[in-house]
Amino acid sequence: MTTDMSRRTFAALMAALTVAPGPSWARDDTYANPHLLESAEGLLNRIQLSTLENDGVVLIDVRERQDFNAGHIPGARHLDPNAVVAEDAPVTGALRPMDALADMLSNLGISPAMRVVFYDDRGGFHAARMFWLLEYLGHANVAVLNGGMGAWRAAEGPIASATRRQDPATLTPSPMPRRIASADYILSHRHDPETMVVDVRPPDAYAKGHIPWARNIPWSENLGEDGLFLPAEALRAHFEGQGVTPDRNIVIHCQVGLASSHSYVALRLLGYPRVRVYHRSWAEWGADTSLPAETGA
Repeated sequence: MTTDMSRRTFAALMAALTVAPGPSWARDDTYANPHLLESAEGLLNRIQLSTLENDGVVLIDVRERQDFNAGHIPGARHLDPNAVVAEDAPVTGALRPMDALADMLSNLGISPAMRVVFYDDRGGFHAARMFWLLEYLGHANVAVLNGGMGAWRAAEGPIASATRRQDPATLTPSPMPRRIASADYILSHRHDPETMVVDVRPPDAYAKGHIPWARNIPWSENLGEDGLFLPAEALRAHFEGQGVTPDRNIVIHCQVGLASSHSYVALRLLGYPRVRVYHRSWAEWGADTSLPAETGA
């Protein structure tokens, strides 16, 4: 399966985004939707007070199994980064059938009453996809750990190696069409001045081929040098400076439905009311010769 960037490229990016200790909790209160982020300090406080389960929080580690086994946040449950991806789908990165997704999430102990917090060690790359997926499936209380495992280590949070069996729950999907877009949707809104398509892939991937009317705004620009989401004012200025304003209908895509979710989280943090993910993304669009495409910056 291909992703939006190679592991070497991503490692270089993460090296540049070194997470440093700092008062990340002070940054969250300026977002329109601060509850969509969980700070490492706040999570650490819950764990130290042993209130994680009493607060109805399900913590999901979306890293490779070997990384989870080597050490994870206490109480976290593991989900393979690509567990939601259909193995034999004609489009790379396409989601598994709805009933399979529901079974998978239910087996993690996720019920409608739970607050679900996802984290990874790739700048929120995989955690964001799960955030978007749960919102698309109609789950109302979901968040991303800001800074992921790097922020947790910087906060000197404890590391666990033991896992325990979790009781399954029942999650019944209620898909929300306003959270997702298709190729047909993008085509039908091509000349709609209120609709804007954002391609969040790296500039070199965009130059090799893209939707002609898509604006290239790489997802990595959502993060500061500390590896956390930019403060609200800076994040808002970043998007609005490129024409991504709250009054518009925003459609986000990438290569295989991963990075697009990161910018989805960013815009949801800012309170943008109309944000959709074209989950099949360039993997579908670029392979279909009937769809318009162009190259160059």
